[in-house]
Amino acid sequence: MKKKLRTLTDGLRWSSFALLLAAGIINAIGVTMFLAPVHLYDSGISGTSMLLWQITPERYTLSLFLLLLNTPLFLFGWRKQGTVFTVYSLWAVLVYSGASYLITNVLPIDVSTASPFAGKDLLLCALFGGLISGIGSGMTIRFGGAIDGVEVMAVIFAKGLGLTVGTFVMIYNVLLYIAIGCIFKSWVLPLYSIVTYCVAIKAVDFIVEGLDKAKSAMIVTNQETAISAALSEAFGRGITHIDARGFYSGQEQTIIYFVVNRFQIARLKSIVTSIDPNAFITISDVSDVLGKSVHK
Repeated sequence: MKKKLRTLTDGLRWSSFALLLAAGIINAIGVTMFLAPVHLYDSGISGTSMLLWQITPERYTLSLFLLLLNTPLFLFGWRKQGTVFTVYSLWAVLVYSGASYLITNVLPIDVSTASPFAGKDLLLCALFGGLISGIGSGMTIRFGGAIDGVEVMAVIFAKGLGLTVGTFVMIYNVLLYIAIGCIFKSWVLPLYSIVTYCVAIKAVDFIVEGLDKAKSAMIVTNQETAISAALSEAFGRGITHIDARGFYSGQEQTIIYFVVNRFQIARLKSIVTSIDPNAFITISDVSDVLGKSVHK
């Protein structure tokens, strides 16, 4: 029994729980102190919970809907996403729900009719609500979980529907905002909510990928030794050589695979072209980098 329990909890870290605690609180601040007071809406299950909270009796709280809607989705996706992801996600949602309840029902903060920071200014509430909630969501993803069950739905159902995960999430949110507009017979709040969604997405990308986003460079050249030596000297990173042959020329060449950050691209191009002006260079985004960089 102990061995089975140890296997299930393998990979869980207390530091991640602490960081996810902060992420859930940050997300709650963005939603309850900027969006909810002026009836703007978050995206995904969070936005759906806010809508249900607005149209149901007062005894049904935002926290209740967050737990009721998110928990089954994360449990449903347990097998596909794994134990660590599911536990982290449930913890983040629990913190988000609890912090939302404290802010709206316990703490002496009036969030019933206006934001404590931005008043009733819809643009400010949309921008800063999206930014802050996006930071919370991004932190949750960065530290191994998710704070919104719609992402789990996307992973499970998108492929079967012939959609990408991003497209699935976007369609869900578009339908949510259309429903909000139809229910309240006004499109002002849904349009501002779209602004919130766009800002939140950018914030999530920044937190998850960082300013120092990695780029991969593939360099096709017959001067691989000189170029690799120069790149190694300049950046002190590992370099991979891939043997290649030109289709039309039949000439033996080498592809140099190299990872840099966005600020180093100009220098890389300068080094390569100074040695081989005819080198063919492609630059691509890298979503994540694992392993240590070795100086060769």
